[in-house]
Amino acid sequence: MPSLLRRCVLSALLMSLLLFLSSLWLPQGSVQTCEQSWRPCLSVYTSTRQVAPAALPEELGGSDIIGECAGQHFQVSRLLSHLNSALGPASDVLLDPYLLCWEELIKFMEALGPLVGFFTHKVEEKITLIRQLAMEEFARQNATTNERVAPPPPHAYRSVRSMLEAELQRGVVSFDTQTPSGSRTLLRLHRSLLWLQLLLEKLGSEREGRSMGELCRDAYLEVLAPHHPWLVQRAAELVFHAMPERGAFLRLVCVRTQEEAEPVMRVVVAAIREIHQRTQKELEVKNMLDLP
Repeated sequence: MPSLLRRCVLSALLMSLLLFLSSLWLPQGSVQTCEQSWRPCLSVYTSTRQVAPAALPEELGGSDIIGECAGQHFQVSRLLSHLNSALGPASDVLLDPYLLCWEELIKFMEALGPLVGFFTHKVEEKITLIRQLAMEEFARQNATTNERVAPPPPHAYRSVRSMLEAELQRGVVSFDTQTPSGSRTLLRLHRSLLWLQLLLEKLGSEREGRSMGELCRDAYLEVLAPHHPWLVQRAAELVFHAMPERGAFLRLVCVRTQEEAEPVMRVVVAAIREIHQRTQKELEVKNMLDLP
């Protein structure tokens, strides 16, 4: 009986830690300066910028090596298709395919087990929020269409750049308090995308036989841990210990060996990196890398 009681207490403690971690997994930030002031430099955002199209990574040319994997919910080919579709003109990122990328990444995390995918509902909340803001914007435009002589302006939530600029101009982004803006929500997704990028990069390139848990811990310590308190970091350790072995990852990307996984991951990581770099640039220009 004492042994059973100890197991029950340990299970309850573990679930409490996981729930706490799920609420804080996507890190918070501090206020950043912008030319001696933490307020946005609106003249930068409202001006018309001529941006030359970025050269796409060479690795993206190898996307034809990835096919459908029968019998799986997660499809690496579908993820890559959404990533490529999100690469908009003038180095912009289109929001709808970007959110579809996250839906596929949620399937990837959930396929690794409940302890790995337990925080995905927080990501789903952020996807839902941005889509809700887009629907509200669409409704506003439809309501005023009959009152306009000129056609309505382009949809504010079409891309990362248009969303950030529109929310800054409307004053819905706060630089000292938490607000349910699309910009703040995107920042949280952006940080976690880098964590997944590093994890997939390590899984696709390292052959020393280190476990998925060890590689996931390395990526976490590099990207997310600096934003998390001690208790959250300890809870994350429990998740890493519970991760499956590399064989589960190989099956997810529909290959049999590490050698077969490397070209697949090279293409996927290149696409994720391009999305992340474009988003990083927009957030940096608009002084949004540390929204609270």
